[in-house]
Amino acid sequence: MKHRIFIAINLPEGIKENLISYQKKIDGLFAFDWDEASFVKPIRWTKKENLHITLVFLGYIREEGLLDLFRIVKEAASRNKSFEVRLNKICYAPPKKMPPRMVWAIGERSSEFTALRDDLERSLAASEKVSFAPENRAFSPHITLGRIKLWQWRQIEPEERPNISEDISLNFRVNSVEIMESRLKRKGPEYTVLKSCPLSEQN
Repeated sequence: MKHRIFIAINLPEGIKENLISYQKKIDGLFAFDWDEASFVKPIRWTKKENLHITLVFLGYIREEGLLDLFRIVKEAASRNKSFEVRLNKICYAPPKKMPPRMVWAIGERSSEFTALRDDLERSLAASEKVSFAPENRAFSPHITLGRIKLWQWRQIEPEERPNISEDISLNFRVNSVEIMESRLKRKGPEYTVLKSCPLSEQN
């Protein structure tokens, strides 16, 4: 049996509530006064329970590789200290790509975040039971708030497409990373925490 796996930072409930309020605000920008009853808004919003920051996406892993994965992530987490994530902007994403594919909440790329992700990637790449190749690219923490439905997006005249670019200030502490399983369902993905791995405490 294979499992679709990623490693993530899950969010405090208060942060999720704040992000949901931004989703609703942005959704309102697409409330055009059109007579076309068939108009469908062009963003599929992420459910509150699914909001997270992906550290590493692994794809499908066989059952026999899970125990090795649990050990690797637990050891890497224990080598890295807890840290703060600062979310500072909401915008279309990926940046500078048109048409946009998503709406992101973007955070600052701290040295602690980078060290944790690099440690995870190095450790996973060295495993014989987990198939993983590092991406070797700069990576900033981001949360996918919604995904653009391109057909509906293209039905909106360019001058009527809302400009989504807002400075925000949301901070939270990361005390653990989670190994997550994603099950693809008709109504969207369902995520399950398979193992939570605590980071070391600050001195």
